[in-house]
Amino acid sequence: MAKKSLPTSLQLGRAVEWPDRPEKAQLDRVPNPQAGTNYLVRFTAPEFTSICPVTGQPDFAHLMIDYVPGQWLLESKSLKLYVASFRNHGAFHEDCTVMIGKRIAAEIKPKWLRIGGYWYPRGGIPIDVFWQTGKLPKDVWVPDQGVAPYRGRG
Repeated sequence: MAKKSLPTSLQLGRAVEWPDRPEKAQLDRVPNPQAGTNYLVRFTAPEFTSICPVTGQPDFAHLMIDYVPGQWLLESKSLKLYVASFRNHGAFHEDCTVMIGKRIAAEIKPKWLRIGGYWYPRGGIPIDVFWQTGKLPKDVWVPDQGVAPYRGRG
């Protein structure tokens, strides 16, 4: 079987600059070799950081991104660079979580996508943010995201 060549515009396999803000980050997609099959892809970003737009203090989250691909797959190196671009980005938890979900959906046009943003406490209150788009195919198994609710000590 002949190996398909990937677009030369991909960041995969070459040194690239770390983007300093989400608008500058490039999300790459690659053809889905199993486009006729429904299946789930999960990305976990347990050390997501952004900046509070009011105080300038760092915010931390555990992101879970699940999607059922259509014609495209999200390339993981580009996702890593995109997620890292939020480290100096000032936005509320809700905005960051939904922004990431919408950007990924726009780039890869999945059949279904959900993102869970499990944020660590700010002002003593943890904030969890969930967003999804598309219709989940009936034949796809979607496991629980597996992130326990914040319990603090005890």
